[in-house]
Amino acid sequence: MPLLHFHLFEGRTPEQIRDILDSAHEAMLEAFQVPRRDRYQIVTEHKPSHMIVEDTGLDIPRTKSMVLLQMFSRPRGAESVAEFYRLLTNYLERDCGILPSDVMISVVENGDAHWSFGHGRAQFLTGELPLPAES
Repeated sequence: MPLLHFHLFEGRTPEQIRDILDSAHEAMLEAFQVPRRDRYQIVTEHKPSHMIVEDTGLDIPRTKSMVLLQMFSRPRGAESVAEFYRLLTNYLERDCGILPSDVMISVVENGDAHWSFGHGRAQFLTGELPLPAES
């Protein structure tokens, strides 16, 4: 947790996708100080005709390397989230050659009761997992 859902245009190799996921995990570890094995990532690939990502009038150029990330997480605090944005774009550019203008991130916040990691239990509420510290 957080759960990261990547939306990509189809056409990348498995290695390129793994590099994106690894870079994002590194940014998450640094920004949110989560355990290394706290890794939940999903990739959905889209045909170019099935994903439109414009720039909200900000004049941000987009290419076929576009990465749209939906992050589902308990509240992390504005500073930690902003640091994640910065780290993620830096690492994707460094490790994958993806320009910061090709990275869009949306954060969906939820609470501890909204997570079950298995066995039909809300582990944050049952005490099986410690409540994460507020960022």
